Amino acid sequence: MSAHQLEDDSQQDNKVSKLKSALGPLSGHSLVFCSDASLRRYLDARSWNVENAKQMIEETLKWRSTYKPHEIPWHEVAHEGETGKVSRASFHDRQGRTVLIMRPGLQNTTSAEGNIRHLVYLLENAIINLPKGQEQMSWLIDFTGWSMANNAPMKTTRDIIYILQNHYPERLGMSFLYNPPRLFQAGYKAVKYFLDPRTAQKVNFVYPKDKASDELMRSHFDMENLPKEFGGEATLEYDHEEFSRQMFEDDLKTAKFWGLEQKQYPIPNGFSPADVVPEPATSLASVAN
Repeated sequence: MSAHQLEDDSQQDNKVSKLKSALGPLSGHSLVFCSDASLRRYLDARSWNVENAKQMIEETLKWRSTYKPHEIPWHEVAHEGETGKVSRASFHDRQGRTVLIMRPGLQNTTSAEGNIRHLVYLLENAIINLPKGQEQMSWLIDFTGWSMANNAPMKTTRDIIYILQNHYPERLGMSFLYNPPRLFQAGYKAVKYFLDPRTAQKVNFVYPKDKASDELMRSHFDMENLPKEFGGEATLEYDHEEFSRQMFEDDLKTAKFWGLEQKQYPIPNGFSPADVVPEPATSLASVAN
């Protein structure tokens, strides 16, 4: 590690301490949410300006106190996911990031709020399943079957971008838009206007039978894990019942992480308590440091 990097690390640690002091005493959900890693993400998103990061994180805490994204149970959004339009992959990328697979061509509802709530649930789920030391996720977006008829309205797109950039800063590591049609590429120019430049840099358009695209995907994914829909070798199959079982388990894991064990989640039809024994989760107390 170079002396310059050591100096940068020391300065960043100092900024984290200043931000922590500026936020003042925290408790409960806010204390858990404002981990050192989280504060670093907000500082990074605001070019390490403590006051700007403080304002940003306070707005997120206010949003989380009313929207309560960490308390959304799968059974409330499961109908949005019946086609597998957004799901968490069973594999990670080469950097160990959780992978979300999005297939906008499988859109099955017209509710803007329902679509947003479903996506927010899966963002929270992706985060709770990140390996230790990893703060970001990757997105794989398959445009098979996409058309303007099932495209999200511009307002919904803007609302999603706002939530992602303001309440999940630096959570997106990379996104890969696979074989997007020309019509989408034209529309993306309008969407890009609302994207932070750093976020826009993480958006990659990739195409089949394209050497540069193939090299990019191979550099980020194991081809044996990557579905064929994205140029890999694996078969992409979405089983809604099995995915729901995983999400129900994760609801219990999420509740434990946030100290909400007392919150009761209904067991879906076709499931028994034995089906949903959760994996051990880091407790609230152990992360509040």
